[in-house]
Amino acid sequence: MASTVGAPGTPRRYFHSLWLLSGRDLKVRYSTSALGYLWSVLDPLVMSGIYWFVFTRVFERTVGEQPYIIFLITALLPWVWFNAAVGDFTRAFKKDARLVRSTAIPRAIWVNRIVLSKGIEFLFSLPVLAIFVVTNILIETDPEHTVQVGWGILLFPVAALLQAVLLVGLGLLVAPLCALYTDLERTTALILRALFYATPIIYSVNDLPGAFQTLGMFNPLAGIFSLYRMAFFPDQWHPELVAMSAAMSFAILALGIWVFRSLERTVLKEL
Repeated sequence: MASTVGAPGTPRRYFHSLWLLSGRDLKVRYSTSALGYLWSVLDPLVMSGIYWFVFTRVFERTVGEQPYIIFLITALLPWVWFNAAVGDFTRAFKKDARLVRSTAIPRAIWVNRIVLSKGIEFLFSLPVLAIFVVTNILIETDPEHTVQVGWGILLFPVAALLQAVLLVGLGLLVAPLCALYTDLERTTALILRALFYATPIIYSVNDLPGAFQTLGMFNPLAGIFSLYRMAFFPDQWHPELVAMSAAMSFAILALGIWVFRSLERTVLKEL
C-alpha cells in the first residue's frame, strides 16, 4: 500500500491524502443533497438572474458590457469559489479537530483540500457559462450584443491558477487565526459581504471613477476577474492590474505561510 500512495512525508503521499480529503468533501456535499451537482450552479445562476433583472429591467444600466448576463456569470462563478472557500477556512480546523490533532500529514492540507474541493466545484459550474455563451452566439442577431470568443480564453486557466494561489495564502492566514479567535469567523463573513461590492463583479474596473480605479487595483480579485473576462470581453485587459493582482497574491501566500508556521503549534494546543 505504501508503494501505491507513497511513503509518509513524501509529496506523493501528501497529494494522495489531499485528493482523498477533497473527494470526501465533494461526496458529502453531493450525496446528502437531493439536488447534488445543481447546487454548484444554482447560487451563481440565481445571483446573475437577480442582478441582470435589476440592472437591465428596473434601472438603466451604465456599467459592465454586453451581453450583460455573460459579463455577470464570468465573474460570479469564480466569486462563488472564493466566497465558499474563505467561508470554510474559518472552520477548517474546528470542523475536523480530532483528525487535525491525530494525523501525521502536514496541517496545511486542511486548507488546501478546501481550495481544491471548491475549485473542482467551480470547474463543475463552467458548463453553465458555456451554455450561455453558445446560446448567445446562436440566437443573438445584433452584433453589439453578441459575445466574441477571443484569444483571451487562453488566460482562463491562468486566472484559475492565480486565484488558487491567492486562496491558499488566505487560507493559511484565516484558518489558524479563526481557530484562536472565535469572533474572527463572523468578522470574515462581514468582510466577504463588503468585498462582493468592492470587487468588479456587477461592474468592471473601467466603470470606477478617478481615484476609486486606483484603489481598485489593490483588490487582488480585480485583476484575476479581468483575466476571466478576457475570454469574451477584450476591453477588460489591464496588464498593470493583472501584475498587481499577481504580486499581491504571491505576497499573501508568503505571508500566509509565515503566519501558519508561527501559529501551528499554538493552534494544535487550542483544539
